[in-house]
Amino acid sequence: MRFNKFITATFFSALAIGSVGCEKVLNEAPYNAFTDESIFTTPERATLALNGVYDAAQTGGPTLAGRGYPFGAANVQQGDCRGEDMVNVAAFYQFTYQGTYNPTSANNVAFWDNTYNMINKANIAIDGFRRAGGSNIITPALATQFEAECRFLRALGHHEMVTHFARPYLDGNGSQLGIPYRDYPVAGSAALDRLKTEPRPTVAFDYQQIIADLNFAEANLPVTQTLGPLRATRGAAIALKMRVRMHMGQWDSVRFEGNKLIPASINPLTPSAATSLVGGYALTATPAGSFGLPGGNSITAENIFTVKNDPLDNGSVNGALASQYGSSDLAGRGLVSVSPIIWNNNRWLANDLRRTTLYRQGSTNNGTSVATGQAIMTTKYTDYVGRGDNNPIIRWAEVLLMQAEAEARLSVGAVSQRAVDLLNMVRNRASVAPATTQYTVSSFTNDEEEIGAILLERRIELLAEGKRWADIHRTARDPIANLRPVGIPAKIPNGTTGMGQYGFGLAVNAAQPAIPYSDFRFIWPIPVGEVTQNPIIVQNPGY
Repeated sequence: MRFNKFITATFFSALAIGSVGCEKVLNEAPYNAFTDESIFTTPERATLALNGVYDAAQTGGPTLAGRGYPFGAANVQQGDCRGEDMVNVAAFYQFTYQGTYNPTSANNVAFWDNTYNMINKANIAIDGFRRAGGSNIITPALATQFEAECRFLRALGHHEMVTHFARPYLDGNGSQLGIPYRDYPVAGSAALDRLKTEPRPTVAFDYQQIIADLNFAEANLPVTQTLGPLRATRGAAIALKMRVRMHMGQWDSVRFEGNKLIPASINPLTPSAATSLVGGYALTATPAGSFGLPGGNSITAENIFTVKNDPLDNGSVNGALASQYGSSDLAGRGLVSVSPIIWNNNRWLANDLRRTTLYRQGSTNNGTSVATGQAIMTTKYTDYVGRGDNNPIIRWAEVLLMQAEAEARLSVGAVSQRAVDLLNMVRNRASVAPATTQYTVSSFTNDEEEIGAILLERRIELLAEGKRWADIHRTARDPIANLRPVGIPAKIPNGTTGMGQYGFGLAVNAAQPAIPYSDFRFIWPIPVGEVTQNPIIVQNPGY
């Protein structure tokens, strides 16, 4: 936490007493909720404090406030532009795309500031809920549930940070420098002094704390919420644990968590028929249905946890998903397009329904027609005017693919039928002839090929959802050498557009060189304000 801004923005904004005149994210205004200890005096005010933590997850502050940091939209854009499957076509994400960031670069500084702002609001709220529950202002059960929701968000935030600012867990079994894990409120000089005595912990310590928060969340969250996936649930905690354990390479644990959700008996030819054991999650009948299309932005059975945006509260024209990803001829800004690297991949079926229902030929970078700066653009986010598209943090399709990878990883030297079935669940949903195009055990000669197919399916299914960087990060030290990326993969040049680049199986000009894993730019620098005002925090090497 950068101390000057942290004191004035993180602490005092968290304690702000005020209201807004419009309906905010969880439909319970005011959303910039009171979190000072004096505010936890009624059940209604305790709920406002919880809403304030969710709001900080959507569009926080103090840096680049209102642009969707950390989870309103920014995690999607940064996660995509750090990888090779989406293209930055303007200057907006150029530092991210080209790896030219430094300790003062706005995008990574904003991620640090806004994420810790959210975490601190969660910690202040947790203390307040404990006091309110102890004095029966709210029931002890409700106090524990509210704490569990905050700890879910705290775990989500810390995990996002450790994947950007630290080396992966598999590099030395978590022995590399991690990021500060804040599990107490910074609300006064004593807490600030405490921060200055705490060096960066190890990555292993961060993951230990993340898992502890998620275990608490799972034990104390309800199975369903009245606002559905807009609030944390038991299923969301289990699914996030799967993701975290996957980053740790603990595949037995991934499978253990997944078995809590996924039925033992599944039929890959009827993918939408398999309903989760907790929460009732299921694949929608079509790929477009998972995003509520054609209407867009509806909450579907596939959403496990989603960050809410609406026309009155979103990442703005400078950050909202439809604004950044939407074609200019549809009133988007066309700043991020699909890369030919993934679009031309001949292992992605040419007649896959995702190609035609979730993407289109569009116009980039404020063009006024499809003929201006043509590229393939996503239509996963369609509220081009209101900019209210929700951000799907965890979907059922990802859970199925995580479990498929766990089964394949645990089937050393052999091909796993269970992994094939889970992989086909997602792939068949997008196939025009699943019975003839689905994988079989004989499609792969070994488990390595099977895992490779699952990793590719993740790139296809989760394209334009910000998940690519996390996969690059976690596989950078993969025990299977042939599955390791080179670091940050080579990309097509920044700003490239033109439909002539796109074509099934067409060669791609990936002229922007890869950044090796050994390069210091593989991870982001700690913001300059943090290391200058808190000398005990060591900067990442090379910056």
